[in-house]
Amino acid sequence: MPMTYDRYLALDELLSAQRPQSSPEEHDELLFIIIHQAYELWFKLLLHELAKVRADLSGGELWGAVHTLKRCRTVMKTLVGQLDILETMTPMSFLSFRDRLDTASGFQSVQFRELEFVLGYRSPQRAAILAEGTPGRARLERLLGEPSVYDAFYRFLREQGFAVPDDLLGRDLAEPVAPDERFQDALLAAYRERPDLAILFELMTDLDEGLQEWRYRHVKMVERTIGDRVGTGGSPGVAFLRGTLFKPVFPDLWAIRNRL
Repeated sequence: MPMTYDRYLALDELLSAQRPQSSPEEHDELLFIIIHQAYELWFKLLLHELAKVRADLSGGELWGAVHTLKRCRTVMKTLVGQLDILETMTPMSFLSFRDRLDTASGFQSVQFRELEFVLGYRSPQRAAILAEGTPGRARLERLLGEPSVYDAFYRFLREQGFAVPDDLLGRDLAEPVAPDERFQDALLAAYRERPDLAILFELMTDLDEGLQEWRYRHVKMVERTIGDRVGTGGSPGVAFLRGTLFKPVFPDLWAIRNRL
């Protein structure tokens, strides 16, 4: 059987994956489902691309990492832009089907947690957000034992000849990345001596800024939709989301701004 557009994209499965739960069907529930499914597809692509960034950094492939980070940055801009579409749904429209979500919540997105872990924003406590014994929890716990993009970045900069401390290279991979003044000294030296590396640093900062922008826009979207109510599925809602704001995944790249 020849390959067709429909078969290649598995459109029968894809277009039948939107299953509104309201009855009679509320008009905006389809929008809500499609936007969140699209987010999960973009998260899948970001995980795919960041695996390449990590491999490129580990292999000393500067320009491969630069190219892929440009793509990641553009995907992040798309994620932020999709919130404009979701915000066309009024609070009353959402409340008309909200109870149909039952225990479901965006807080349960395993891929978003994986994205944070791959970048370096991780800890055993964050993995414990998901129920023990679930496939998602197992995936996060596996990532705790693997180097993050930032760990690959440490090694990349050392291999470029800059003074990255040994203890950063041998750190506990399960713990979150923390700013380090010694590493910031190495970054400053690289900025001043290697314009090509400065391109990489700025793209990483762009990606980090995009993630922070997405968090902020997401918080405001939730706030304008449900206010300070508890989130769907009993999730912490806006109060929790506010606590995630303005926390960079690449902290040293922000810390050096006062010293450039």
